Formats: sequence, C-alpha cells, structure tokens
Amino acid sequence: MPDINSDSASAGASGIDADAERLHAFIATMWTRLGSQPREAQLLADHLVLANLSGHDSHGVGMAPRYLRSLREGTLHLNRHARIVRDAGALLTVDGDMGFGQVSAHEAMALGIERAKTLGICAVGLRNAHHIGRIGHWAEQCADAGLVSFHFVNVAGDPLVAPFGGRDARIGTNPFCAAFPRAGKPPLVLDFATSRVAYGKARVAYNKGVRLPADSVIDPDGISGDDPGVMFAEPRGALLPFGEHKGYGLAAICEIFGGALAGGRTTHAASLVSGGVIINGMLSVIIDRSGFDAPDADSEAEAFLDWLKAAPSAPGVDVVQTPGEPEQRLRAQRREHGIPIDRATCLQLIDCAHQAGMPQAEIDAVFGASA
Repeated sequence: MPDINSDSASAGASGIDADAERLHAFIATMWTRLGSQPREAQLLADHLVLANLSGHDSHGVGMAPRYLRSLREGTLHLNRHARIVRDAGALLTVDGDMGFGQVSAHEAMALGIERAKTLGICAVGLRNAHHIGRIGHWAEQCADAGLVSFHFVNVAGDPLVAPFGGRDARIGTNPFCAAFPRAGKPPLVLDFATSRVAYGKARVAYNKGVRLPADSVIDPDGISGDDPGVMFAEPRGALLPFGEHKGYGLAAICEIFGGALAGGRTTHAASLVSGGVIINGMLSVIIDRSGFDAPDADSEAEAFLDWLKAAPSAPGVDVVQTPGEPEQRLRAQRREHGIPIDRATCLQLIDCAHQAGMPQAEIDAVFGASA
C-alpha cells in the first residue's frame, strides 16, 4: 500500500508511485460521485491517467483540482457532448458547450475519423471546449484508426506566454500536434506546447519545489529565470515561447487556426477569463493517406526513421529517439513501477475526493492509510 509520507525516488520526497489501474478507478469514481455519467468519468480517467503514464504529468490527474474549481464556479458543465453546428461535408464545426474537453474532443475526432474515411479528408473545428488535455491523445485516436492528422490548439482568454520581444503574458501555451500511423508499431507523434515549458509543467515543478530549465519564464519586470513561483504569485510573470520568434510565430498561428478559424474565441482584452476555467479551441485536419498516390509511403517513412536512429548518439545520450518514443518507453516503465505523484498533488487529490464524498477506503487504496 503506498504511503504519501514515504520517500519515493521517482515521485520525489514524500510522494507516491501510484498503481495506474487504482488511480484510474479513483478518478472515475470521484467524478461519478460529482455527477458525471459513467461514460464521461471513464473517458476523463482514460485521458488523465494515460497522460501521466506518458510522462506528461502536467496534463494528468493533477488537473482534477482545477477541474473541480471550474465545476464549482459554474464554468465546467458535466455530461455535455460535442454538438455539430455546421456540416459542410469535409468541413465540420463542432461546439463543446463547455463540457469536459476529454469528451467533446473524443467525440469530435470520432466524427472526423468517420468523415475522413468516407471523403479522404476532414477538417474539424472544435470550439468552446473545457480543457481538452494532452493533444497527443487525439492524434493517437486518429492514428489508431489508420489516419494521419495534425492539430492546432488555442487557449482562449488565459494569457500565460509573453510574445517574442514582450514582457507580459499575451498568448496561451497553444500546442501543436501531428501523428503518422505505422503498421505494427506505435505511431509517430509530435506533440508540444509552443512555450518553452507547458504551464502544467510549471505547476508540477512548483508543487515539487524544483526549478525549471533556465530562461523558461520571466518575472513581472521582464527578467528571465527558472523560478516556477513567478507563475503563481501576483503580479504574475509569464512563460517564454520556445525557439524565440519561431515558437512565438507558431503560437500565433495556433491562436488564429484553433480559435478564430474554428469559430471560437481568441485572446484579447475583451475575452480574458479568470479562475480555473480553461477554454480550448482546436482545428484538426484528418487524412486517409490511402487516397494519395504513395504506395511506398510506409517503407519510405520507416527508412527515414531507421536512418535517424542509426545516428551516433551525442555525449550523455543513450540513443537517438523519434517523436513519441519517449512516451512509449515511459508508459511501459510506469505501468510496471507506478506513476510518480508528488506530495502536494496527492494532498490536493485527497481533498477533491473528500469533497466528492468518496469513502476513505477508496482513497486509501491509492494514497495509503496515512491519507
């Protein structure tokens, strides 16, 4: 039985290594008690736990306290579904009605996958979704159906990132993602925030009491540094874009494509939000590659990936990895050894469970009798 007062090497001092199946049951049960229908609770738990298994703790179960705050504030609505507001054949506009993004994005991708298999391609604009989580999850859903996809995402009204050359937050962490399915192998998945670190990773670092990579953030005076605390104090600092002007430029395109083009909101003075709400828009382009005249696509892709992995590794690097490979390795490792959760996040999740009225035995099953 895990103990939140134990010293786990992977979870950090006073953290735990949680069993994935027990953690999944904990999240699903908690949200069922809070009012979610079983299917919604299942999709949410699937998404959050897989994010943790993949090493993206920023988008994992640690998001539950923020979701609960949104629910209490009336900005997250339970048991809502993706709603088609315009069907133009290969173009679909879908509204999430501020329900769980893990539900509306799953349903929007299912609609796009079905349409792409019929027409060869489908562009899906999803708007007004509460936080849709790890974007790689949606690319993997498309890849599991044998389809190529790429995704532009905006975070409307919650500026966290300074524009290149600016000194305060004006834009969201606006992720980009793309995936290419591979026969008999995990898909090639590229998934990243356009900030140097995701906001959730700053939250994880802050909870653990550790520093961020150098020059990831700026303080309110515009001075760059590595202290995640500048994102959790007032006046707040800002994250910096990756790759200077390049990451900033991609973030701006994600804002326009995922927000305006999808029929949702972009970030500006009149659209700012407060509290725990996260509003996402996503433009997804889903392609059935069988429609291309490319009979050698798979062999060419595999030859290129083999070429990359055959590169001599740099000092301190074990092996060259391809996009998505680190996540696959971590999934195997964490399924065997447990998902590391820091003490602060443990205590936040336990508080959420108490608010949901969960029996103590179900809490102890994940966090130990000392919880």
